[in-house]
Amino acid sequence: MTAWRRPVLVRGPLGVVTAIELAFFLMFLALLVWFYSAFINLDLSKIHVKPGEKMWQAKLDRAALRLGHVGTLCCAFLFFPVARGSSLLQLIGLTSEASIKYHVWLGNLAMLFFAAHGLCYITVKWARTKVANVPGELALLSGLVMWVTALPRVRCQMFELFFYAHHLYAVFLMFFALHVGVAFFCSVLPGVFLFMVDRYLRFLQSRARVRLISARLLACDAVELNFCKSPCLTHSPMSTLFINVPCVSRLQWHPFTVTSSSSLEPDRLSVVVKRAGSWTEKLYETISSLPPSQPGHLDVSVEGPYSQTTPASFLQYDSLVMISGGGGITPFISVIRLLIHRSGTAAEAVTPSLLLIAVFKTSADLAMLDLIVPASGGFSDVSRLELRIEAFVTRESAPSAGDVAVAHKVPAEEVLFKPSPSHAPITPLLGHNGWLWLAAVISSSFFIFLLLVGTVQRLYIYPVDGNSNRVYPWAARTLLNLLFLCIGIAVAASAAVLWNKRGSAEEAKQVENVVTPASSPATWLDKPRGGNAEVESSPLHYLEQATTVHFGRRPDLRGMLLEIGGTNVSVMASGPPGLLEDVATICSSHSARNLHFASISFSW
Repeated sequence: MTAWRRPVLVRGPLGVVTAIELAFFLMFLALLVWFYSAFINLDLSKIHVKPGEKMWQAKLDRAALRLGHVGTLCCAFLFFPVARGSSLLQLIGLTSEASIKYHVWLGNLAMLFFAAHGLCYITVKWARTKVANVPGELALLSGLVMWVTALPRVRCQMFELFFYAHHLYAVFLMFFALHVGVAFFCSVLPGVFLFMVDRYLRFLQSRARVRLISARLLACDAVELNFCKSPCLTHSPMSTLFINVPCVSRLQWHPFTVTSSSSLEPDRLSVVVKRAGSWTEKLYETISSLPPSQPGHLDVSVEGPYSQTTPASFLQYDSLVMISGGGGITPFISVIRLLIHRSGTAAEAVTPSLLLIAVFKTSADLAMLDLIVPASGGFSDVSRLELRIEAFVTRESAPSAGDVAVAHKVPAEEVLFKPSPSHAPITPLLGHNGWLWLAAVISSSFFIFLLLVGTVQRLYIYPVDGNSNRVYPWAARTLLNLLFLCIGIAVAASAAVLWNKRGSAEEAKQVENVVTPASSPATWLDKPRGGNAEVESSPLHYLEQATTVHFGRRPDLRGMLLEIGGTNVSVMASGPPGLLEDVATICSSHSARNLHFASISFSW
């Protein structure tokens, strides 16, 4: 599988694509081609020309119909990758972040076929048929709006437009169901149903306010938010947490990588927010304006965390190479904390050697390395971990004094928050056995849906329609089915959440006395050199000795990667697309194949 996991396409419209992803993509394209050709050949062999209709119009009508069917086939898989909390992705080894690009591929294919479907029917005479044309046009229009606003250039420059326009998926699904009818809508129902369950559960979680313990302001215009969490909530390294701060914006939700480790900090969860936009700038100013000596108050809601990997995926390698650009270092903080904790607590634990290549623009950004040491402390002996950090400052020359501390004089500032009775620790939404409760929610909600459909069909629709499918309106029947689907999901999911909320309330009482740090740990870049045995044996001193800072140049990634020995090496990259493409190009080159890179992950 090592060769299959190597990137084969790097600088293309599909992004960074591994060999196994390309193979599945080509097989799916072959499925679409076979699906279309099989139906169109059957239709053309038995084509019937209606009175007043020309042959080319009849052929175009059948071709357009089958284009819509191919688009529906793409739509049947469209919603599976965006069900963040679904256990289905974990069963097949996918993560919610990595599977987003599959959603993008399927969305582009679906809208391509749907647009061709609608374009073909523009040239065909508009006739009164069994298919509702107006809902089809409205579904296509809403889909085109989502498609255009999701283009990479529009999404990067106007992300809020893309985000809010993508909520038109509800309009698209409703009019799509009215256009094709209930029976044909069942072809896309599995993916839509799982997505709706996941979306409603995320909605319920986002209504609660969570307890924010403290915030650590770094000199690089970044802030680390430390939340209180239940010890039963475990998350994997590189997990993602969505955050909403009502005083900044009631509607905006932003994803951030979790930097804490469940094993090292069982009662805390931390994320880092870099000051890089209007929302992050307002949040940074709001927190920095609070007096450090007096605890402040801040309402925060969260969704997640959503795990991106498992700890075992890091422990199976002999060496880990992590390459980051700017704020891209945050996904690797949790990995380093996990391995440092493992090496310091398990006497016989075997941990891989670590090489962190961090690229920063200015020396102030070196403060991001302070995040390796959590605000709550907790590190013991880290000397058994083989860690090497190569930091590169690209826009500044080396300080004249030759000391790294010159580039980092501003210590981190700790801001404390007072707890509120309405704030609760972050807990698992569905309790300890979340996957079991999720299965119960899915099965029970679908049972409620079938029960409501059968009851209304037997007691209300059948007496009117007489099973003729001609009297009772199809539009009303479709809307009733969609309504019953929503009711079933709402009843089952709400009941499961309320049942688990009682147990979460008891656990919240046990962790409400979490010790809040009086001050942040000293930054290792400010530590004096030598002369103090306690300092020399501290984790801060060890991290200082393991770090080499290079000024005024960029790293030679090809040379550094090819120098790494061993046959079981994992390379991970996080940062701007240009950096990711460079790393992928090196890993896919012929000279790098002898290194047997076992895993390559990319965070966009």
